[in-house]
Amino acid sequence: MTTRATPTEIAIQAPGAERMGFFTDTTVCIGCKACEVACKQWNDLPADGARYAKGSSYDHTGALNATTWRHVRFVELAEPTPQAREDAARRLSAGGGGELPAIPAAGAAGAAGAAGAAGAARDLDLVAVAAERAGAEVDVAAAVAAMDDWIFMSDVCKHCTNAGCLDACPTGALIRTEFETVVLQADVCNGCGYCIPACPFGVVARDHDDGRAAKCTLCYDRLQDGLEPACAKSCPTDSIQFDPYDELVDLAARRVGELHARGVQDAYLYGAGDDPDEELAGGLGAFFLLAAPPERYGLPAHADSPIQENVVPATLAAYGAALLAAAGAAAAFLAAAHRPGARGPRALPTRAAIRRWQR
Repeated sequence: MTTRATPTEIAIQAPGAERMGFFTDTTVCIGCKACEVACKQWNDLPADGARYAKGSSYDHTGALNATTWRHVRFVELAEPTPQAREDAARRLSAGGGGELPAIPAAGAAGAAGAAGAAGAARDLDLVAVAAERAGAEVDVAAAVAAMDDWIFMSDVCKHCTNAGCLDACPTGALIRTEFETVVLQADVCNGCGYCIPACPFGVVARDHDDGRAAKCTLCYDRLQDGLEPACAKSCPTDSIQFDPYDELVDLAARRVGELHARGVQDAYLYGAGDDPDEELAGGLGAFFLLAAPPERYGLPAHADSPIQENVVPATLAAYGAALLAAAGAAAAFLAAAHRPGARGPRALPTRAAIRRWQR
């Protein structure tokens, strides 16, 4: 049985509506970014540019923001060789630094030393690199093996059960729909920004043009017409799957079992199928299958709505303050009643006294 949002929190009621969600299987993501393009195209979001800069790899978007509601992370698993480890340890023990290796991304910096290090800051010229390798024979087996040097993950808003952004919004711009997704209404947002630090995943961001917040709506307009979200529709490997939430959780659990049977023992679900005391933000409406620690994918190991996380301490503090105030009032009353020379409570007038006053 999966977790559910509080019924009174659902702003839009529809007969027969059920919770919908995303299941993203990172083990079959190929980093094609079709989901990013489809998301931007359907939601009329501006492009992030097409620049290849030092350290940016193939990732133009960099992170989720107000105009990028889907982001494919490119994570390179670059393990240093034993020789490189020994060299680094030797240089550090001698009080010195290292040097950039002679790889295309570093240009000639590795060979040229300090003089070349300044040139490493220049953008990588991929056209020149491709031209140099044009005549070289491609080792297909090595290329396939090198695919394991990368992991990809299509990141998105998690549509949390305990949504910190929704808890923090003072205007009602953030609502929970009949599909239990969290939608941000731009025309109601006042740009206060309270939702941004309230999100434990760093999803919500403000538009630099008008200052209003924005994030994934899980294609609410498409859901109302019975269509799946644009990103899931465009995914060529079904890495992104969209269905009723309970069905997705069952499917994901079977997929983890299948991977374990095939020897991928590190596979696990992030954000679904956890024990109640270990759930991330009460359970994620968009959850993931990972094969490495969550930090490797830029995800937190623990997350919850700041308001939900502090409900119990705040409630206990409020009750404690109320009891303390009540005890103080009672003590003050008793002290006044027992003060020397203090009068007791005034007696109520008798019927005879009332008649006398009436005459």
